[in-house]
Amino acid sequence: MIHKDKIFREYDIRGVVDSDFDAGFARVLGMAFAAKVNADLASEPGILRIAVARDCRVSGESLTSALIEGLRFGGLNVVECGMGPTPQLYFTVYDQDFDAGIQVTGSHNPSDQNGFKMMIGKTTLSGDAIADLKQRVEGLVASGSDCADQELLGSLETYDAKTPYVADLIERSSGVMGSRRLKVVVDSGNGVGGLAGPDVLKGLGCDVVSLYEEPDGTFPNHHPDPTVLSNIVELRKRVVEEKADFGIGYDGDADRIGVVDEKGEPIYGDMLLLLFGRQILKEVSTPTIIGDVKCSEILFSQLEKEGAKAVMAKTGHSLIKAKLKELKAELAGEMSGHIFFNHRFLGFDDAIHASARLAEIVSNTDKTVSELLADVPRMVCTPELRVDCPDEVKFKIVSEAQKAFPEYEVNTLDGIRMKFPEGWGLVRASNTQAALVMRFEASSDERLHEYQNIVEGRIAEIKEHLQAGQG
Repeated sequence: MIHKDKIFREYDIRGVVDSDFDAGFARVLGMAFAAKVNADLASEPGILRIAVARDCRVSGESLTSALIEGLRFGGLNVVECGMGPTPQLYFTVYDQDFDAGIQVTGSHNPSDQNGFKMMIGKTTLSGDAIADLKQRVEGLVASGSDCADQELLGSLETYDAKTPYVADLIERSSGVMGSRRLKVVVDSGNGVGGLAGPDVLKGLGCDVVSLYEEPDGTFPNHHPDPTVLSNIVELRKRVVEEKADFGIGYDGDADRIGVVDEKGEPIYGDMLLLLFGRQILKEVSTPTIIGDVKCSEILFSQLEKEGAKAVMAKTGHSLIKAKLKELKAELAGEMSGHIFFNHRFLGFDDAIHASARLAEIVSNTDKTVSELLADVPRMVCTPELRVDCPDEVKFKIVSEAQKAFPEYEVNTLDGIRMKFPEGWGLVRASNTQAALVMRFEASSDERLHEYQNIVEGRIAEIKEHLQAGQG
């Protein structure tokens, strides 16, 4: 059995298959997770039930089979939901009132990677809960309990998760769609969003031009991460060619959305959040809306100006969901395209539901998507910039960086966010990849380059210093 410590991330488990972990690990993880579920929900009567699903990655089937064995060894009754989006798994747990759920997915990571997004009850695991799970795995390995020669205590059945999920999303939005018929280009990137996203939009009366709808875990056309501009070149082109109202891109497991307007211009997650927030402001007085530390300063100031309570939070889908629940917020979102609706929805990140909510907004206006945001103050900004950095170094660099900008006002909620005279910059360690994440925003190209050079220069010095110390 292969398992490396680094696969246990802040809000999921993820790594390179057969290098960082293998099917043997998935089996032991299932046993450990079953023990945790039984311990956490000890007051619940009877044998507990867990929903299990996967994305389309090549390694997904074997990992899922091993995981299910482990869960059944651990005494859970397993309901296998097949291949589908991560939010479909989340919805199934809510809709069928399952005790737990696991999605086997590598999300937007490269095709040789895979992982596990886990929930107990309606709570997605993160932080201490994943640390506890790691200890349970290590305990089983130390005791020699990683062998598949045990009695299968739990049952196994299958469930069609797609049909009720798609029907629910259509039902939630159909009653509030406007009279304007929309044309939408949808790029599923050969991920599992293609199994449900186009059907939902068609069910809402949209004309859909579908790109790379067929799931293929090798991702032969482009990588399924719509926040990276090189991955949405064709989407942008087709929106303009088709004279579409907007374009949608899904990441590999469809819990993250990318949007381009009618001109083919990208709308980053923070401005998408502003668009959704403005709609909620029409229905809710003083809604609480959460954005992560990578979001524009304009988002927070504009929401406050228009009557919302805007809150900055740490990045991470599990962390945002916890903050959403804590604050009873109506809406939350991340720059990376995770959008969480509590308003008229269930509080988890669902790119397909977010697509439907955007269709609602645009169908009820004669404005274009770009016109809906035309009044927002213009700033120059970068997308998320990911800089390769080994897992064992990235957190040290960020820790040192928190002391490296004494002349600026800094926020250390998640990494370090520096406030400059005409903008801001961010450096944080990715919790899903061996990388540092940076983002910059400023009043002009000149200021943007200035701030970016300052930050990148000091980060390079810190990295060089740390490497010299290791040498």
